Amino acid sequence: MGEKVNSIRVTSEVGKLQSVLLHRPGKELERLTPEFLSELLFDDIPWLRRIQEEHDKFSQTLKENGVKVHYVEDLLEEVLQDEGIREFFIYDLVSYMNTSFQIKKTITNFLKEKTPREIVNYAIVGLLKKEVPDVEPQSLVDYVFRDSPFFINPLPNFYFMRDPAAVIGNGAIISSMKTIARKREAMIMKYIFKYSKTLNAYNHPLLYDYRSEYPIEGGDVLVLNEKVIAIGISERTSPQAIEEISLALLEKEEVKEIIAIEIPKKRTFMHLDTVFTMLDVDKFLIYPGVKEQLKVYRITKGENSSIKVRSEENFIKVLENSLGLDKITLIESGGGDEITGAREQWNDSTNTLAIAPGVVMAYNRNEITNSTLVNHGIKVIEIEGSELVRGRGGPRCMSMPLEREDV
Repeated sequence: MGEKVNSIRVTSEVGKLQSVLLHRPGKELERLTPEFLSELLFDDIPWLRRIQEEHDKFSQTLKENGVKVHYVEDLLEEVLQDEGIREFFIYDLVSYMNTSFQIKKTITNFLKEKTPREIVNYAIVGLLKKEVPDVEPQSLVDYVFRDSPFFINPLPNFYFMRDPAAVIGNGAIISSMKTIARKREAMIMKYIFKYSKTLNAYNHPLLYDYRSEYPIEGGDVLVLNEKVIAIGISERTSPQAIEEISLALLEKEEVKEIIAIEIPKKRTFMHLDTVFTMLDVDKFLIYPGVKEQLKVYRITKGENSSIKVRSEENFIKVLENSLGLDKITLIESGGGDEITGAREQWNDSTNTLAIAPGVVMAYNRNEITNSTLVNHGIKVIEIEGSELVRGRGGPRCMSMPLEREDV
């Protein structure tokens, strides 16, 4: 802690990655039970020791490739050293509890006696009712929710750092998360972006706030270049949020165009980056099972602080024209095979993380997709993900780029 990054700046998906934000999976995953899997957005229960080993190797591989790795739990602990900020954070943390005012006050006093690191732990791992003894129901709310073992629910999805925030240019979106299970993640990110001296982002504009009415998540945001942003309209991101963010981006006059890409709204395609990622300045990876279902809209600046939206027919032509390229290459995951593509897409074959132009990280289990990428001139750095993948996310989902070199 204490070592500053130069600034937050991301002007492409493929510029050499300089610094990144991660969360090492922790005991929040050991608080998953079959009863609460659906509510907490999991299909299975990962093995914690193995998932930590895999995540540590992912982090180490990033470092070996010149990437500075920051951990969200360390940055949050740094922020909470300030007594005043810590008091506000506890208030916000307790506000998410499904309990009476009286019990919220009890938990607030309980947390005020804890160290910054302990508060970080409760914010991410959760607070079990049995950890605060002799707290009896005080109201109808308490009785209705008394079967829950938690005062503060765990955040098992938090190792997918891509979603609760996204850096665009020198600004950041703090996501308004779609699901209740993940809303608190964005609140944590707001504190880090606003107050962390290590991150040093507090002078940079926040383009969207987690308390906004309309949902958007970072997995739907792709920074194609300095002037063009792609945002998915998905199960987790609304068109209203895209319009609000487009206004904010276009008013700054650095971004000239937003490409809104509508994908089927279902769990297998929860974000745009589960079916479409950027590999190089002119190469993209796409899941073939979704290619014909995409609907595309170009958003540009209108008159009198408005936006202009135009529906487009040809996805490839939109990308070529918007990026100023004569030709782009769409590489199909699974080698273009329907069955292989669907199976490997479920294991996040399309969720690659570019760490430099033409250099990506991917799960080693997706053998056909990775071979296809190599055959198209892409360097693939493979990582183990047998347990990591159980949360339904790949290398891109697990990482939030803070700085990239301009391309």
